[in-house]
Amino acid sequence: MANDTLCTPTDEEFLELKERCKPLFDEDPTQYHDDASLWRFLKAFKTSEFAYKMLLKTNKWREEMKVDELNITDPDVEKEFATGKGVLLSQKDNSGRPILYISAKKHNAYERDIDASTKFIVYMLEKAVKKCTPECDNLCIAFDLKDFCMSNMDYQFVKQLITVLGKYYPERLGICLILNAPMIFYGCWAIIRPWLHDGTVSKVTFVYNEKQLEEYLDPTCLPTED
Repeated sequence: MANDTLCTPTDEEFLELKERCKPLFDEDPTQYHDDASLWRFLKAFKTSEFAYKMLLKTNKWREEMKVDELNITDPDVEKEFATGKGVLLSQKDNSGRPILYISAKKHNAYERDIDASTKFIVYMLEKAVKKCTPECDNLCIAFDLKDFCMSNMDYQFVKQLITVLGKYYPERLGICLILNAPMIFYGCWAIIRPWLHDGTVSKVTFVYNEKQLEEYLDPTCLPTED
């Protein structure tokens, strides 16, 4: 993900980024990012120059992915959605974050199409972001590893998710909850952990019981698994 060690941009750096973006936004309003978005890019990428470059890359990626056109009628999105592997919950977490719930057991690494899976997760992220508010502009992603087995472990997709979140949705991850992790997953985590910056790792929380889960969200809002 983005180099997310603790850093608080200054007002001067923000104004520099905003001034740098103004000609772009004036010339092409479709490229527009509001102040909150500019702050997120600046916080994630540290300098106004780098933040500006990543903002341009994000806009290009969104155009190439046709992100604004993604909807449930897209065949790839519809097929992935039908598996029930990803659900945007109606209830938010205790901090007011939208909750994106992922059921790992419903994902098969040997049967999925990586492009379809990527399109689906982008569609779900877009839905979740739309539920954010100015007071809370980041997300809770909850991975439920109940009945997890190695056919569910998809390292290529995990790398893709890390890239998408880090580059194109900077500072949108507020917390990542790992629920019901079996012992075999800790070997997987040892592989995944080095792919993440320390700031991202600090947002990952393993939840071991319902009492601990209640610190983050209402357990009754989670889907009842078969």
